[in-house]
Amino acid sequence: MHRFKVGQSVRYNASTARRFGSSASFKIVKLLPPEGGFPQYRIKSPSEAHERIAMENELNQDF
Repeated sequence: MHRFKVGQSVRYNASTARRFGSSASFKIVKLLPPEGGFPQYRIKSPSEAHERIAMENELNQDF
């Protein structure tokens, strides 16, 4: 069961996102099947041309 929904804003906490700073916001673009027990998501930052794949444990709700 996915915790986040398509269109929701989230913070990406993986080490590769550190260059965006702690306030980097991404949007959930697509829900993906789980891998290793964690649901996966396709996410997109408005400042990037490409999308990323993130595990649910790498995301937090963006307020």
